[in-house]
Amino acid sequence: MALPTLDDYFPDWKEREALAEAMIPMIGRLYRNNVVVYCYGRALYNQNVTQLMKTHRYVRQIAKNELSEFESYPILEAMVALELGPSHIDVGRLASKFMEESADSEISAEAFVQRECAQVIGRHVPPLPEPQDVVLYGFGRIGRLLARLLIEKTGSGAQLRLRGIVVRKGSDDDLIKRASLLRRDSVHGGFQGTLRVDEENSCIIANGNVIRVIYANKPAEVDYTAYGIHNAIIIDNTGAWRDEAGLGEHLKAKGAARVIVTAPGKGEIKNIVAGINSHDVTPQDTILAAASCTTNAIVPVMKAMNDEYGIVSGHMETVHAYTNDQNLIDNYHSKNRRGRGAPLNMVITETGASSAVVRLLPELDGKLTGNAIRVPTPNVSLVILNLALERDIEPAEVSEFLRNVSLNSDLQRQIDFTTSPDVVSSDLVGNRHACIVDGEATIVKGNNAVLYVWYDNEFGYACQVVRVVQKWAGISYPVIPNVADMLGF
Repeated sequence: MALPTLDDYFPDWKEREALAEAMIPMIGRLYRNNVVVYCYGRALYNQNVTQLMKTHRYVRQIAKNELSEFESYPILEAMVALELGPSHIDVGRLASKFMEESADSEISAEAFVQRECAQVIGRHVPPLPEPQDVVLYGFGRIGRLLARLLIEKTGSGAQLRLRGIVVRKGSDDDLIKRASLLRRDSVHGGFQGTLRVDEENSCIIANGNVIRVIYANKPAEVDYTAYGIHNAIIIDNTGAWRDEAGLGEHLKAKGAARVIVTAPGKGEIKNIVAGINSHDVTPQDTILAAASCTTNAIVPVMKAMNDEYGIVSGHMETVHAYTNDQNLIDNYHSKNRRGRGAPLNMVITETGASSAVVRLLPELDGKLTGNAIRVPTPNVSLVILNLALERDIEPAEVSEFLRNVSLNSDLQRQIDFTTSPDVVSSDLVGNRHACIVDGEATIVKGNNAVLYVWYDNEFGYACQVVRVVQKWAGISYPVIPNVADMLGF
């Protein structure tokens, strides 16, 4: 058999590259009209040429189909020609459906798209009656990533709008330093866009978004209305308050209507994991918690496995990147072992993940144990789930099941899947899912399954928080195609 030559692959690459280049302005135009384009659940807006091509390549590998830019481009081109209203449209799924249908009929891409998108053609209903003001209380690791996401998701400006950031003033050049930390990140790279500092008005202007930097020592002392901020959702990312009394202080501030904390809530506060119990959020709720990054990573996989196989018992071991509450070098710490140098040691520590999972999945009460190890990496963590199931399974069966869940279920925004035999933690920085199942690492024997589940404990978690806030704000888009309808769920 003849060896492949440059002429076999390079022309094909250049053609697909040209199509990806042509897609970018079309995706941007749709996005500015609040039409968000996906490819098997992976957002295509704000991607460069190579990223678009990698997304198509990922889908071909994981979905095991022939989808490429040649198939998705005509669908996207037909979408742009229509007067589409605000919606979420999965161009990858539409392209796959069109490939199957056109094999047996002579339907054109234009006629197909017009039929599939009929419900949103000319339907110019904004995602919200008026934009929802959002304020970040705190501006640490999670706060700055939330800022990036909220700025990125501005779209036409008719949904969530980041209006303010509340911090304690650290120095005379505090504003400059805050902007610099937003602009540059040692783990997540540079800010995608432009930043300008308006010192006179204490503002950061990010991609045209005017963000007030407000200095305060206590939540209740802020008057948001003085900055034109009203009915705001406050995202407390300080972790300083986790109970109703403490978080309730935010609601005493003028202009604040609701507050969510980026940590596990205490007492009767609802802990919400996007995709799991988002339906429990009501307009009457004034205080919510977004649970922990580890809980967000574990619960989707545990729910999927329990629904399909039934979990008899399980142990979860979290291998977690070190965090800011540990010491860089050995020093006093109120908690055991966390005083030892984080970049130098593996540190066994406690975790509330197993009890948090039970709060969200009460059917697993009494069946789970858990522990955690902090390790000398700055981001991306791993949870090892050792599960005893109600029946024997084959290794290929569980991997195929979780692969399918990641593509074809209502958990596709939470569960990602990788088959790479060489994937390591740094490869997953910036992943937007709550977790990533490592298909190659799965171990199965009889009714026992050991799953290795990665998660970006910073960015992936921030994405989950934003999803909860969007739900709480009442943002709702028609979804095309409806995955449940396509797959019989």
